[in-house]
Amino acid sequence: MEFETLIYEIERGRARITLNRPEKRNALSYQLQSELYEALWEADNDTEVHAVILRGAGKSFCAGYDLAPSPGSGPPPGEADRKYRGYRGFEDDTWQLERQQRLRMAIFDMHKPVVAQVHGHCLAGGTDIALLCDMVIAADDAVFGFPPARDLGALPNNMWLYNVGPQWAKRLTLTGDTITGTEAAQINLVLKAVPPEYLEAEVEGLVDRMAKIDVELLSANKRIVNMGLELMGARTLQRIACENDARGHQTPSARGFTKLAVEKGLKEAIRERDAKFGDGRARVVGPEIRDERGFLIDD
Repeated sequence: MEFETLIYEIERGRARITLNRPEKRNALSYQLQSELYEALWEADNDTEVHAVILRGAGKSFCAGYDLAPSPGSGPPPGEADRKYRGYRGFEDDTWQLERQQRLRMAIFDMHKPVVAQVHGHCLAGGTDIALLCDMVIAADDAVFGFPPARDLGALPNNMWLYNVGPQWAKRLTLTGDTITGTEAAQINLVLKAVPPEYLEAEVEGLVDRMAKIDVELLSANKRIVNMGLELMGARTLQRIACENDARGHQTPSARGFTKLAVEKGLKEAIRERDAKFGDGRARVVGPEIRDERGFLIDD
């Protein structure tokens, strides 16, 4: 299959899906999410594929959602705005968030396992797709977090709770602070972390082992675990997360961020938001001692 925003490859019982917007650090546009949806279901339908590897081109796995308007995110060209939903109010916003979430939920719903291969930044929307995967293997120096929770809204997908429990989910999403791949493994946000030079081999080796297993049996074992998550409310929580994010978009801080982005540009709005948080890092083990700029002081 040919795509504009990702690379799709089949080899040795696996589909490799590479997010391919490196100039944007693989930010999730509506087009990329739509193409990812199509690629995932193509892999799920291909009897030669046992598992999927989801990774990113360039320096990052995925730095978040693309906040710039993109094709497919608004009314069809040439149509009157009044005919189609926009983002005019809570209901429209929720509808748009749910539409995009349905695309991402293919990772959870498809029968075959998906392994996220994470390097560089895995922020905001990047965590939304990574944590829907069945397993996440990260580079030691990868960076995980949801900085937009500081002022732009809530999380439109929320699998953090099911991976790290309520306290670490709150610690990281109530501050937008980030942790490394090594620390993410310590709190079970990811399966494991390895030195960057071993990341690809680690993921490929895991999928080599799954490629030896009957496809239908892989599906049975993935789906029973995911059914357990559903019985714990995981799917319902994702649906609620969209409405909760739309609620977050109504807050004064979110409106202020949008106004600042219009006046000064998106990069400057993000810079001003994050500057007050120093290095923006959390520390998983040991005390968080910071200097006057808010940077963690290493032992």
